[in-house]
Amino acid sequence: MKKRGFWSFAALIAGFTVYFMLNEPGTAQAMHIMEGFLPVGWAVFWWVAFLPFFVLGIIRLRSMTKENPELKLLLGLAGAFTFVLSALKMPSVTGSSSHPTGTGLGAVMLGPLPMGVIGSVVLLFQALLLAHGGITTLGANAFSMAVAGPFAGYAVYKLMMKLPDREKLALFCAAAVADLMTYVVTSFQLAVAFPAADGGVLASFLKFGGIFAVTQIPLAISEGLLTVLLWNWLKSYSPNEMSLLKRKVKGGNA
Repeated sequence: MKKRGFWSFAALIAGFTVYFMLNEPGTAQAMHIMEGFLPVGWAVFWWVAFLPFFVLGIIRLRSMTKENPELKLLLGLAGAFTFVLSALKMPSVTGSSSHPTGTGLGAVMLGPLPMGVIGSVVLLFQALLLAHGGITTLGANAFSMAVAGPFAGYAVYKLMMKLPDREKLALFCAAAVADLMTYVVTSFQLAVAFPAADGGVLASFLKFGGIFAVTQIPLAISEGLLTVLLWNWLKSYSPNEMSLLKRKVKGGNA
C-alpha cells in the first residue's frame, strides 16, 4: 500500500469514527418529516413535485449503467454513503433532530438526477427499517434531501470548478451546500404547512430555519470535510472509475 494511500485511508477511517462518536443515536424524535405529520394536501403536493425527478433519474441511471456497467460499484458506494450519514442523528434544541445527508458526494460523482433515485431509496429503507421519516411524507423528504440538496450542491461544484485548482474546495462546498439546502427546503415545507399565527409563512420559516441552523451548520462543515477525505481515497484506489466519472460530468451529466 502506498504511503500516501495509507494516510488517506487512515484519515477516512478517523473521519467516520468521529462522526459515529458525535452522532450516536440518542433519544431524539425521528429525523426527517415524520409519518402523518404533514396535512394530506401538502403530502400529496410534494409527492407530485418529486415524482418527475424520480422518473428522469431512473432513465439517467439506466443509460449510465448500460454504457458503463463498471459504474455500478460507485453507485452502490454513493447509496451506502448517503444511507450511513443520513441515518446518524443529533438532537436539536427543540427535541427534534438534525443529521448529515451524504448526497453531495453522489451529486458530484453521478449528477443530481441519479441522486433523486438513490436518495429516495435510502429514505424508503430508513422509513421501513429505522422508523425515520415515513411513507406519506416520503415525497417531501425526498424532494428536500434527494432533489433540492443534490441540485444545489452540483450547481455550486460546477460553478467553483471554473476556478483553477479548486477541486477540493469545490467538493467541500458542494457537500456542505447540499446538506444546508436540504434543511432550507425542509424549513419551507414545514412553514407552508404550518404558518405562524403571527407572521404567517415567513415567520414560521425563520423559526424552523433558525432551529435547524444551530446543529446543521456544524454538521454541514464536518460533512464537507469527510466528503473530501473520501474523494481523495477514491482517487487513490479507483482512478479509472473516477476518471470516467469526471469525463461524464464534464460532458454535462445531470
